[in-house]
Amino acid sequence: MHLRWFFLTVGYSGLSPKAPGTAGTLVSLPLGVAILLYLGPQTLFLAAILISVIAIKQINIHESISLHHDDSRIVIDELAGMWFALSIAPGIGFGFQELLHWENGIALQIFLSFLFFRIYDIKKPSIIGRIDRETKGGLGVMGDDIVAGFAAGISSALIWQVILKSGLIA
Repeated sequence: MHLRWFFLTVGYSGLSPKAPGTAGTLVSLPLGVAILLYLGPQTLFLAAILISVIAIKQINIHESISLHHDDSRIVIDELAGMWFALSIAPGIGFGFQELLHWENGIALQIFLSFLFFRIYDIKKPSIIGRIDRETKGGLGVMGDDIVAGFAAGISSALIWQVILKSGLIA
């Protein structure tokens, strides 16, 4: 149980008394960026899939014991969503040195991925809200954040493409 709770709360970050979802996302962000920097976006994407599959099963077990759906302290869904966003936004491999150069857009896309993910996760527009309201169990807990992560990654990439096409970055 303790290991499951550590996993579901992303190292107990979900136990934050204020905004556990944001706390979980903030803990997930540097972990995801580290994987992105050193192992690439494909590895981060695959890690997000693996964690999502494991999390769905573990959330189902937790909900069967606690009889409570979508416990706010469970933030593994934020980790998966944030990692999907980060893996989609840049879409290229890069190293630590590239992160320090503004003109390649990596730092901006990381920031935009975080921003869009939090907006989509909190506001739950369109299908994200529908999944949140209508899907039960671990799939419901994870599903809305996975879709929010995809939407955030795509939104970040689109904004970067607009910046490139507009000539704001030479």
